[in-house]
Amino acid sequence: MLGDLSDLDLRFLRVFLAVADAGGVSSAQWTLNVGQSTISTQLAILETRLGYRLCERGRGGFRLTAKGERFAELARGLLGTIADFNAEARNLDKKLVGSLRIGMIGNTPLSQNARVSEAIARFRQRDEAVKLIVRVCPPIELEEGLLRGDLDVAIGYFWHRAPTLQFTPLFTEQHLAYCGKDHPLFHRAGRISPNEAADHSWAWRTYPLPEAQMSASPRRVTAVADNMEAVAMLVLSGHHLGFLPRHFSSPLVVEGLLAALNPEIMHYEVTLHVVSRRRSDDSEITRAFLDDLYAIHREAPPAS
Repeated sequence: MLGDLSDLDLRFLRVFLAVADAGGVSSAQWTLNVGQSTISTQLAILETRLGYRLCERGRGGFRLTAKGERFAELARGLLGTIADFNAEARNLDKKLVGSLRIGMIGNTPLSQNARVSEAIARFRQRDEAVKLIVRVCPPIELEEGLLRGDLDVAIGYFWHRAPTLQFTPLFTEQHLAYCGKDHPLFHRAGRISPNEAADHSWAWRTYPLPEAQMSASPRRVTAVADNMEAVAMLVLSGHHLGFLPRHFSSPLVVEGLLAALNPEIMHYEVTLHVVSRRRSDDSEITRAFLDDLYAIHREAPPAS
């Protein structure tokens, strides 16, 4: 069995991952710049050290065993941790060293994404060696990630106000009620009354939307989704009505695939927030990024 890791073991791990990524020994020889026999020998040594087979290789082709797939995950995690250690050790003279985990709701306006990019650019001008980890996920996952400590900063729509979190308004986006081109209301879209629309099938969000409920009170919610891409798919089917962000839907309206039911009446606005743990609990890295993000939004003109 594999005992304490040595430099040679780490090399064998890298060889194994190169073979797994290449899909076979012959393909990996160009990546590793060594011959097939050498690679096969190194894999055999690693398997002997472990006491089980990592992959099947031969005339039947190449494939990882079940243990090989799990071992590959572990090996990637280990080598990633070593890479992070090396990066941080080389940069300990920097003022900010570590990682920053940012969560974002999907399909925010391009203008707002550009401002986040500008904040990252400003942050990178600091005396720092920080690894940025960016995730895009539904609102509920953003909040849970913050509460669990899996995220440091989140930008999105939040309907709860957990006392351990700090909420700062960042920007507002408008949502309109839409139908697809194959929906029976499409050719009269623009002047549909909320009462008439309420009798049709709607696609609704899985999380609370009090702003939407004030704009429309559908009596038939026949589909739910946790993100706007899924709602758009349902609306485009021609069988559901649904609210979507105006900026997200505009290209589909231009293509003639969507139409707003009644923009003057059936609309609502949502304020998106940047959220982190309470200031006293934030790391120095998080505070620095938030300062840069707020500064960019103060300097930028209002979103159109």
